[in-house]
Amino acid sequence: MSRECCKTDRIASYFRAEWGVLLAVTISGLVYNFGLLAGPWFEGKLAGCLVDILSGRSSFQAMLQLVFWYVTIIAVVQGMRYVKRFYVRRFSNNVNRRMKKVLYHNLLKKSRAELEQEGIGNVITKAISDVDDCAEGMRKFTTEVFDTGVALICYCGMLLYYDWRLTLLSLLFPPISYILAEKMKRLVQRTGAEYKKQAGKLSADTLDRVSNAITYRTFGCEAQRNETYEHQLSAYERSAVEANIWIAALPPLYHVICMVSVLFILWFGARNVLGQGWSSWDIAAFTTFLSCYTKLSVKSSKAAKLFNSVHKAQVSWKRVKPFMAQTEDSEAVPTAAADTLTVSNLSFSYPSAAPIVQDLSFTAAPGQIIGITGPVACGKSTLGKTFLCEYPYSGSIKFGDRELSDLPDPVRNSIVGYLGHDAELLNESIKNNILMGDPKDAAPYLRAVCLEQEVLRMSNGSDTIVGNGGVKLSGGQAKRLALARTICHQKPILILDDPFSALDRGTEEAVFANLKELAKDSIVLLISHRLYLFPQLEQVIWMEQGKPIVVGTHETLMKEVSEYAELYNAQEGGRPDEL
Repeated sequence: MSRECCKTDRIASYFRAEWGVLLAVTISGLVYNFGLLAGPWFEGKLAGCLVDILSGRSSFQAMLQLVFWYVTIIAVVQGMRYVKRFYVRRFSNNVNRRMKKVLYHNLLKKSRAELEQEGIGNVITKAISDVDDCAEGMRKFTTEVFDTGVALICYCGMLLYYDWRLTLLSLLFPPISYILAEKMKRLVQRTGAEYKKQAGKLSADTLDRVSNAITYRTFGCEAQRNETYEHQLSAYERSAVEANIWIAALPPLYHVICMVSVLFILWFGARNVLGQGWSSWDIAAFTTFLSCYTKLSVKSSKAAKLFNSVHKAQVSWKRVKPFMAQTEDSEAVPTAAADTLTVSNLSFSYPSAAPIVQDLSFTAAPGQIIGITGPVACGKSTLGKTFLCEYPYSGSIKFGDRELSDLPDPVRNSIVGYLGHDAELLNESIKNNILMGDPKDAAPYLRAVCLEQEVLRMSNGSDTIVGNGGVKLSGGQAKRLALARTICHQKPILILDDPFSALDRGTEEAVFANLKELAKDSIVLLISHRLYLFPQLEQVIWMEQGKPIVVGTHETLMKEVSEYAELYNAQEGGRPDEL
């Protein structure tokens, strides 16, 4: 494909990419639209033949011949219409698929922060509804180029042939409908943009209802949420009506404006038949001219309607265009070699928020496991996400002599592996959730997280589908499966956010022992509020909101941080976890 065709943030590139299909559309469309002229011509001839039969100047046999050829030619013309529409629909489907492929590809490269800022409901609306509307607008444009544009030229040529003066007079009114349609551009785009905005909000609310249905039901909030959802649904319906009413209501008006010229045709055409006008006509010519103009007026009203459809599609294109710029696939970067991690005076805060992490410094070598703990909402998970560089940080995070934030995404991804607090499993098999397409054996990783025997007892073993988000697994199974995936795709730095949640102590200790062995060449940052493994760690980071971060060994923190000592002793004393 040419470089020009790769400019996927330009509408023209999609037309160029489908030149073969559009060539088929062009050939069939030209045959169809030139063939349309046969309709008015035959209708005029049939009317003239009927008059001749009634006056005895012709026979019924002549009428039958005209009817035969009329039906035959119309059948051929309609066959070309079918071919044209088939390829126009193929063009639309190809454009839709190509747009969604580009958009989804680019969404995968967006950071979580960018997607959250956009809003999940808005992203879904753009990825589905807006792309569909763009492709539909391009389909209508392509269709009307022939069904309207070429047909109008053909009809105008035929009308000029019969009486150029009456044709120019009749063509005064159709442009008025075009001007009116163009004047509606701002209204159509404003109401269309509001409709898309409300569609995004409705998508977000729908996802919220599905994701949190049990919570709302358990805490008796269903009535309140239903009321909120109904309000959002009403707003969506109003915006949908406002966006579509003009497109639906104006075409009849466009048609009426175009048909005003029929008054001139009836008057001056009758004078032509009587021999008192600009041309000398018979009944056949009059019927042909009137029929031809009637078809032209229908096409003109569709042309005016097309303007509004294109305006509507422009709204959707403006919304998706920022996601449509062509991005090159990065070459695969092999996993980086082990190296030291040096964190110096690290501070982090979300935009327009108070600092969460302040002045953190530590050094870690391959094979070391660093524990991160502290009270609820002290910023443990945020510290882990800082290493993903989704938001700017101050200070320094160096892997070897390279600053993480200065590295391209593929290079940084070859260094940092991350297991978040949520498992984020795919609606795929257990095996595919671990391997992610790599040609490996999943069994060793299932053993490492003590999940192998549980999987063997499942109906389909490692081919068992886990459901969306791992809904068919228990919380502990889902977390261990996500940990197995992280270990399978091991990186020099592993960020593990509470990987042992929902595990009993014996299983946790077994998984931890396997982790130490498998990750002996990696630096592991282990975020957890369960501390009985922390004496085995090389360093511990204690975080507490509003207080300086403390870094040291388990023994040092037991002596210097009373809160840490109290938490550890409480857990080792058999009392329930406090966090």
